[in-house]
Amino acid sequence: MIARAVAILLLLVTFSEGAKILGVLPMVATSHFNIGAGIMKTLANAGHDVTVISPFSLKNPPKNYREILLTGLVEETQKGVEQNFFNFRNSGGFIAPIFMLYMMYETFSEMVCKYVLKHPSVVDLLESDEKFDVVFVEAFITESLYGFAQHFDAPLIAYSTFGSCMWTNDLVGSPAPPSHVAHFLLSYTDKMTFWQRFHNTAMTIIDRLYYEQRYLPNQRRMYEAGFPHAKLTFEQQMKNVSLVFLNQHFSLSSPRPYPPNVIEAGGIQIEEGKPLPQDLQKYLDEAKDGVVYFCMGSNIKSIHFPEEKRQAFLKVFSKLKQRVLWKFEDETIPNQPSNLKIQAWMPQNDILAHPNVKLFITHGGLLGSTEALYHGKPMVGIPIFGDQPMNVEKAVRSGYAVRLDYDDITEETVEKAITTVLNNPAYAKNAKLVSERFRDKPLSPKEAAVFWTEYVIRHRGAPHLRSAAMDLSLFEYQLLDVYAVMFVILLAVAAINIYVVKRLIQKVCKQKSSVDKKMKQS
Repeated sequence: MIARAVAILLLLVTFSEGAKILGVLPMVATSHFNIGAGIMKTLANAGHDVTVISPFSLKNPPKNYREILLTGLVEETQKGVEQNFFNFRNSGGFIAPIFMLYMMYETFSEMVCKYVLKHPSVVDLLESDEKFDVVFVEAFITESLYGFAQHFDAPLIAYSTFGSCMWTNDLVGSPAPPSHVAHFLLSYTDKMTFWQRFHNTAMTIIDRLYYEQRYLPNQRRMYEAGFPHAKLTFEQQMKNVSLVFLNQHFSLSSPRPYPPNVIEAGGIQIEEGKPLPQDLQKYLDEAKDGVVYFCMGSNIKSIHFPEEKRQAFLKVFSKLKQRVLWKFEDETIPNQPSNLKIQAWMPQNDILAHPNVKLFITHGGLLGSTEALYHGKPMVGIPIFGDQPMNVEKAVRSGYAVRLDYDDITEETVEKAITTVLNNPAYAKNAKLVSERFRDKPLSPKEAAVFWTEYVIRHRGAPHLRSAAMDLSLFEYQLLDVYAVMFVILLAVAAINIYVVKRLIQKVCKQKSSVDKKMKQS
């Protein structure tokens, strides 16, 4: 007991002044920023000095939270880019997912990484004499930025905003067989038919070839240009990641085989529900029949719904006894039914926490889906691109959601999807069941983020968590060399057996011939 008390006291002394933490949050999507900022804010609230490189600014940051704003990055990435994300919807097959990968690998990734490394404020930081105890980088087509850990001679922690994929699995040697681990751009779960497994395997192979043969060499060049004095090569740094945080939890997705340095911290951005603005609070409190909340996220805008699809929703809403909240960018939309309230922005988490919300209509983004499940709300999912089809399919399989395909939106299909969820209590029951599983954990996402970050710092990068798989080549990892030797041995044994059998047959035949000859002579 005395030894344990001394150990705890030493840990308290170690972090009494707080560690210095650098977070590189380069993505221009607010949903990505919310996850990274959630981790950084949590660490700042735990007493650590946090510096964040990001194109966005955090509202009401803690005193020990410093921002290095990537001014102009959002505008740069939006130049000449179509902002109507409905045009990028995943129509299935190979073409749409491969096109999405091409856009991320060839255009978006290089633009963001180069912009970060050349930004004057970042250059000033790199040329300063600052020191950091650990560096965080978002693992989303940003491998060249892992060089920040090399520059500041600090352990690297990567985090993913949407769960595990090839980009995170490769960092820690996490196995992901395509037989039951679906590619994040496909609308499959962990239970697939033969043709789904065929499609999933083919997509995984295509992604792997493109990633290794074209994408990673580009990232290597940016790494070498941005960090010319790095002690480790690009390939060595890719295998020198201390920890990976995933915005995921097995209760919302599926069980995965993770090494010990992969930590599920899904929902770190979620807060307990706070009081709403007065008008919204009154609107929800007085909804005796409940409320339907409709939001397509931060990137997909409801204003881009074609007129006929917009009218389909309005007509169905007018028939409902429930009140409807719709996050819609044009608050002057005509023909609004009396039970509909439209606002360009709404505090989503606080709305979903309200007990009168009975249904969430969503695009299936992981952040919104996680918030809905945390508060036990069933869903109607309208997936458009990225991991949204997969998220919605998992929700449908788990029994707390109905899928509504964008191309099939009509008054009839909208009404069927909404009334199915509202009128069948099984959907709400299943959502509450998953919510109970999601909340039932030894550490909250925030507590896990603090504990494991401090663990990496205390143990100087925690190399003992590193899987030996990271030191194996593809041939060794897949045991292809072992299988090859086994095959050669089998061939040798077979050849020897054939030779022995052949010799025995020859001997028997010779003896038989000799006997026959003697019988003829007699």
